[in-house]
Amino acid sequence: MRLKSKRILLGVTGSIAAYKSAFLTRLLIKEGAEVKVIMTESGKSFIAPITLSTLSKNPVLSDFYNQSDGTWHNHVDLGLWADAYIIAPASANTISKMAHGACDNLLTAVYLSARCPVFFAPAMDLDMYQHPAVVSNINTLQSYGNVLIDAENGELASGLEGKGRMAEPENILEQICKYFDH
Repeated sequence: MRLKSKRILLGVTGSIAAYKSAFLTRLLIKEGAEVKVIMTESGKSFIAPITLSTLSKNPVLSDFYNQSDGTWHNHVDLGLWADAYIIAPASANTISKMAHGACDNLLTAVYLSARCPVFFAPAMDLDMYQHPAVVSNINTLQSYGNVLIDAENGELASGLEGKGRMAEPENILEQICKYFDH
């Protein structure tokens, strides 16, 4: 178990690749990590929070507070808790917010509070991935010390072929394990 006792935050944004976050959660748990999932509202459109809650054995967080009982989901505490924060899939929208310091949701507020390494795995159509604005935002995130887990080539949800597919969960896991192995 290469990630024994590691505390991993997994951020899930609005992308068809969000289904891969279930596989990634399972792989992280199998490697001994404790996983907490934060989802954007649009992420919930692509995968149900109950799936990720069941796999992670933790409630999925998406709001700053629980509307039924008022419990506050402290973004600062979450950012301090984690040994690593993986945002996979990272949509163009979320990458832009991260690059420019916008925090209108729990996922980006935790990002701005995180003291741990942040890994991000973009997922979008190839024209979006190649757009100068997205390229600039990715470069900006890397200049802040965030670790890019680059998109892969293959068939995209649009039917096009090219670079933009989120890295496969096994490849993301390997990069996280390598980080902790050094």
